[in-house]
Amino acid sequence: MAHFLWLLFLLLSSATACDRCVHRSKASYFSSDSALASGACGYKHLALGLGSGRPAAGGSSLYRQGSGCGACFHIRCKNPKLCTSTGTKVILTDLNPHSQADFVLSSKSFMALAYPSMVRDILKHGIVDVEYKRVPCEYKNQNIAVRVEESSKHPNYLAIKLLYQGGQTEVFGINVSQVSPFFPNSKPVSLPIRFPGRNKPIRSSFQVGNQRWIPMRRNYGAVWDTSNAPTGALDFRFAVTHGLDGKWIWAKSVLPANWKPGQVYDCGVQLTAIKQERSSPCDKGTW
Repeated sequence: MAHFLWLLFLLLSSATACDRCVHRSKASYFSSDSALASGACGYKHLALGLGSGRPAAGGSSLYRQGSGCGACFHIRCKNPKLCTSTGTKVILTDLNPHSQADFVLSSKSFMALAYPSMVRDILKHGIVDVEYKRVPCEYKNQNIAVRVEESSKHPNYLAIKLLYQGGQTEVFGINVSQVSPFFPNSKPVSLPIRFPGRNKPIRSSFQVGNQRWIPMRRNYGAVWDTSNAPTGALDFRFAVTHGLDGKWIWAKSVLPANWKPGQVYDCGVQLTAIKQERSSPCDKGTW
């Protein structure tokens, strides 16, 4: 678990970590939304149904080796002749490896930046100056969910994809455990993370109470996997950034014993936390 502390430090101390601040960059667009549906986050066709159907590719500082997948942003164009001051909201579903623009939007989102009478003009520009800031993702009446990937092989190899991740935070660790026979139907819980010392060895599994927890690894994007999945029905624990530190979100009885690849399972809990930075607040006042 010591590696969680290191990951959390990276997430909180990154030079680009001030999510709540307004940033300036450029945005362009894909003429076809299908380009965003095959992106580096691994959402595939589900990308077009996330964030009100407004997927976007972000630069490496936003993608953050996959931890930025599912993050929501408010973007406004800075050309007053072309664009409204309202802007549009998007969700990160892909990596944009080119440094010319922080965002590559769908054509729908790109056109939403402009006045209705200037839609053709903004498309002709192809790329525009923008300002943006991260905002909480909201999924009304929708819990965070896991989709069991087709590559999973019951019972030992399990690959999952996180969907409908709310709040303004990152998931930087996932553990999986067989459902406790003593508390099979208990409610989800939230617990503060207590990190061990930096010099303690990383274990392949660990015991909490009567449950043995198996760490999963981020395979890529929003996809996590393990080759040592427990048998039976499964609980998950999500390690998420929360405030200035982190906490565990414990989702209980998420997967049945006979879980099936291709199926989506409700975790019974949603993320609502907002990450804070150890720097001067920059989100005071209106934007």
